[in-house]
Amino acid sequence: GHGMVRVPVYAGQARTGKVDGHATPGATLTRPGALMIDAAHGFAYPALELAMSNLPGMARAQGIAVAGVNRSHHAGVAGWFVERLAQDGLVAMMFANTPAAMAPTGGRQALFGTNPIAFAAPVADELPMVVDLSLSTVARGKILAAAQKGEPIPEGWATDANGSPTTDAQAALGGTMQPMGGAKGAALALMVEVLAAGLTGATLAADAPDFFAPDGPPPGTGQLLLAIDPEALGGGARIAELAAMFAGNGEARLPGRRRQRLSDAARTDGLEIDKELLRKIEATGQD
Repeated sequence: GHGMVRVPVYAGQARTGKVDGHATPGATLTRPGALMIDAAHGFAYPALELAMSNLPGMARAQGIAVAGVNRSHHAGVAGWFVERLAQDGLVAMMFANTPAAMAPTGGRQALFGTNPIAFAAPVADELPMVVDLSLSTVARGKILAAAQKGEPIPEGWATDANGSPTTDAQAALGGTMQPMGGAKGAALALMVEVLAAGLTGATLAADAPDFFAPDGPPPGTGQLLLAIDPEALGGGARIAELAAMFAGNGEARLPGRRRQRLSDAARTDGLEIDKELLRKIEATGQD
């Protein structure tokens, strides 16, 4: 949902100017522990890399540090960024707002995006624990992938433009996503909207152009990264104790472990890419 499937979309938007592929992000230290980054309507990744290069030092100096990003774009796998901070010994969280895809409980108009949350914490002598989830039942990228393959989606993932439940992936892209956990998921989406857009001055989900459409104005969405130095609060020894409780506890495993194993396997064995997707990517390079 957040990998090769995005290449044709990104390339198309770079061609039309919906995203500035040559933008250079700028950073302003607004407080000793607060960094504001302008992605300049470019891809989110250079702006997030700027945050990643500054947050560790800031967090160790202040105990806690925050970086806000505005005028941004699709941020990909949020867990990847917080995991890197955890590998540097920090507890980290990331919040991102995305174009409107979910309605608040009792509402009909989509006001929130799938608004992902990611969290990571270092575990002594082990890989970090990583939580990465969207606040919709599934990430919207999974529906995009199903639409590109012409495959149906499971019931309960989305509704169509008329508000009716659908298993048609293409119809779902024109409708709304279902929040994870009903009203609870919608409330968390509101929280992320405040943190990622309300605090950073980014475009609200309700006003942000679609991440998938090839043209139109820039999305201008936002992200917020928070980093905490465990040493400022006692060192976080209890984190390792908690992680150890998962071992041998039935089939339980720490969040992130499956993805970490798959990532290691991909580095060794390579990736399998759908032939039709590969054809689209190759066609993108020839245009």
